[in-house]
Amino acid sequence: QNEEKWDFVLVSDIHEMGSEKEIKRKKFLDELSKKGFTIKKIEDTKLFYGVRAPQHIFWNYQRLLMNPDSRQQNSSAYQDVPVTTRIRVVHFILQNTVTSDLEKLHDLMKKKVFEAAFPLHKKEEIAEILKKKWARWRVLFKEQPIEEIRCYFGEKVALYFAWLGWYTYLLVFAALAGVATVAAGATVFSSSQVSKEICDANDTIMCPLCDQNCSFWVLSETCTYAKVTHMIDNEATVVFAMFMAIWATVFLELWKRERATVVTNWDLYGWDEEEEELALKLINNSQQELQLYEHSYFCSTIVLILGVLMIMVLIGIAHALVIYRAVAMALFTQSDVSLLSQHADIIAVMTGAVLHYLTIVIMTKVNWHVALFLCKLEKPRTFSQRENNFTVKIVIFQFFTNFSSLIYIAFFLGRINGHPGHYVRIAGHWRLEECHPSGCITDLFIQMAVIMVLKQTISNIMEYLIPWISHQLRKKRKPPRRSVMLGEEEEAEDPCKRQWVKNYELNEVNVFSLFNEYLEIVIQYGFTTIFVAAFPLAPLLALINNVIEIHMDAIKMMRLRRRMVPRKAKDIGIWLQVLEAIGTLAVIGNGLVIAITSDFIPVQVYKYMYSPCTRQNHTGMDCSTGYINNSLSVFHIQDFEPHTKVLPEFRGVQIKECRYRDYRNADDYTYTVQFWHIFAARLAFLILFEHVALCVKLIAAWYIPDVPQRVKNQILKDKHRNLSNELSTMEYCTEV
Repeated sequence: QNEEKWDFVLVSDIHEMGSEKEIKRKKFLDELSKKGFTIKKIEDTKLFYGVRAPQHIFWNYQRLLMNPDSRQQNSSAYQDVPVTTRIRVVHFILQNTVTSDLEKLHDLMKKKVFEAAFPLHKKEEIAEILKKKWARWRVLFKEQPIEEIRCYFGEKVALYFAWLGWYTYLLVFAALAGVATVAAGATVFSSSQVSKEICDANDTIMCPLCDQNCSFWVLSETCTYAKVTHMIDNEATVVFAMFMAIWATVFLELWKRERATVVTNWDLYGWDEEEEELALKLINNSQQELQLYEHSYFCSTIVLILGVLMIMVLIGIAHALVIYRAVAMALFTQSDVSLLSQHADIIAVMTGAVLHYLTIVIMTKVNWHVALFLCKLEKPRTFSQRENNFTVKIVIFQFFTNFSSLIYIAFFLGRINGHPGHYVRIAGHWRLEECHPSGCITDLFIQMAVIMVLKQTISNIMEYLIPWISHQLRKKRKPPRRSVMLGEEEEAEDPCKRQWVKNYELNEVNVFSLFNEYLEIVIQYGFTTIFVAAFPLAPLLALINNVIEIHMDAIKMMRLRRRMVPRKAKDIGIWLQVLEAIGTLAVIGNGLVIAITSDFIPVQVYKYMYSPCTRQNHTGMDCSTGYINNSLSVFHIQDFEPHTKVLPEFRGVQIKECRYRDYRNADDYTYTVQFWHIFAARLAFLILFEHVALCVKLIAAWYIPDVPQRVKNQILKDKHRNLSNELSTMEYCTEV
């Protein structure tokens, strides 16, 4: 039975005898044989080579990485090596075995000498437990078997699922708060004073939305839009934004505690990745020269310049989307189709959001190649260093890809477009789009909703369907068995053969398989926290997505993909710093959304400085009465630009002036004093909000210890026990 335990399987096409590929393959397999590997060949439509490492390799591994104290006491007794460790060690040796032509397995796979190399999914007890308790849809709301995941896929994958499970669990609280915020907004859906004023403004004539043949319009036409806006944009949103800033900190602090508990149970607290890598290199080749760390300021400068150029390209794409929206708005408004011309603003926003989603899909692939190229320039020493460098670059690129158009809508839309008679234009022709009279926050809400819903539904469907379809196709593509050689009896089928072929038919995994999962969730975490003030339902969407994501990833790993090479890890690595950076950005982002995008500050300034309440004591009066009229400036029609064609008659009345959203004087169109009051209030609120939120974050980080007391005491007891044993051994040796 032991004879049939194979660590790895190499797959190759059947090459002609004496061909270059066949010679290269033989050379590689000979190198493995010299290292004491057992190799078993099975021929089917492909050539399969089972590989098993000699026992002494694992003994060396255990001896090199054993604790110094146990090395003295127990040098002869070797424990059984876990399967995950066997696979990891064998994978390292396979990847670093060099043939006489100075080629490694990676080079041979590029030259199609070998087609695949993978560890096996075996019919063992733990795999069956995982399929039953984890990789199926029926157990959607059950706790994940993290210990079993670790024993089958290694610590790195287990930590990913432990982190994802913890994040999903804490999202429940954020989702409830988000739903409560929207519910609080819905209660004032029709009763908000500002919405009422917009709905009753039948006499307020607004300036045309485009230059050619656009008529004036009445403010009350946007009644529904105003109601929706004030459902999102109210006092509850400010509280929710503050709550989410604290939630992001508490989530990470509690995760640090959870991680410390998990890692201590796995006896990995003192494990060192660098030491493990050095040990594996020595086991593979004891004569190998030590590769030292290198750093070149020249390379770093090149990487920095290229990185900045890439970011500028991504910002350029965001500008292109802005131009699209402005041009689309102008064209839709002038369209002969009444549906397009009446709802031009909504349609421009919706199509802009879909276009943004498409740019995200395309630029993700481009970012990937650029980040890989920049990593090659840096020449990192170890795999984990390369992974960290790559992570930082791809996260920055993806941040700009995903968030640049949201940043524009949140902070620039309607603020840089000028005013009637003096509009800012693209190429001197198209007007930049304006904010809705009831605020810009609904545009941000629509953009966030479209991107999150599209991103999560489409990417989840693709993520599951593509591996499933390709697995089905691989099974179908299998040609009939090669006919048996003439004169030979039909041999009994080798029991390994079916298992190896079945594993080969699964989809391949690569070093980025787990990285992709992390990246997807981290970008989602950005959407859930950074602009959450504009889209309080983001945590709910993220929660629904994650519950499905966990089990979809499980099914992919267990049933649709080949087995991942298990890797050791004692934390989620650089992703923790990425999450902390997003947490800080969330405070800044939400502070800016409330201060700049939302109408919260202008309404408060109006209430306390300009409303009827300040002039006389009206206890029964809503202090925001008159706000809409106050927030609209007056424009005289004779001051329109010469090429603007406006029909001066509206509903049979000759129009002399119209209103637009801004705080400007009616005579010379300069900013009013109220504009500067609001500007100062926005700035003061921003500084106050961010300082308070960051202080609360720091207090939360201090209040919740990273390592639980129980874990600290456990480590302390272990140290004490080891030192006591060491002392008693020394005393015993002295007596003898």
